[in-house]
Amino acid sequence: MSSSDEKPAPTPVAGGEGATPPGRPTTVASQLVDKGASMLQALKPVRQMKQHVCSFALYGHDLGRQIETHHYVSRLNQDFLQCAVYDSDQPAAHLIGVEYVVSDRIFETLPSEEQKLWHSHAYEIKSGLWVSPGVPEMLQKPELREMTKTNGKFWCTWQVDRGDRLPMGAPGLMMSPQGVSSGSVRPDLVKSRDDKYKISSEELKESRLELEEPEWIHPNADYWKQHGKGFAVDVVETEMKRWAPFP
Repeated sequence: MSSSDEKPAPTPVAGGEGATPPGRPTTVASQLVDKGASMLQALKPVRQMKQHVCSFALYGHDLGRQIETHHYVSRLNQDFLQCAVYDSDQPAAHLIGVEYVVSDRIFETLPSEEQKLWHSHAYEIKSGLWVSPGVPEMLQKPELREMTKTNGKFWCTWQVDRGDRLPMGAPGLMMSPQGVSSGSVRPDLVKSRDDKYKISSEELKESRLELEEPEWIHPNADYWKQHGKGFAVDVVETEMKRWAPFP
């Protein structure tokens, strides 16, 4: 069965080239349905996505595999965010996963085994890697102060970096960049992103020096950094439950 820790090799699927999903061109009839539905339906959950954040993520079982990520963020309350994650900000971007973000106060209430699946955001923000393209830095500052004291759980369901043209296999648990060598983002990825948005991560890092960091980061967050072990997901066969207990 599949595993998120399988060798990262291209996964061929008939039709198309590169990471483009196989399939026929969208018909005029389907375009008309999409247009009509967008005019008639509220699409309330989607329209709650108010922010676009660009950053980077590392596979929890292979930190050498790193990707640029584009989070489209909706806020359920001041302590909980949910993000649809894409591989670019273009109209044909691939939806590659989901990240949930919680405040430290919520993270502290999670069971120990659950905490190990989450990563901290303080370094990612302070280092200038976490950016909201087009939003002035001064306008972001109040949000950044809050975000340095949050933790995220990010599942990648479509590993486009290995050439998958469809979402294949088990999801991968992703980690945030950290200030140690194995958790550093490749300079070429950062430069490509910075050039695209005409920003400087180094200048952002300097401007964020005064942002307060958490008094401490829980040792179960960024578990790989503390213990040198990551997590992979294996899909295994199991007997189906005929009678599930009702809560």
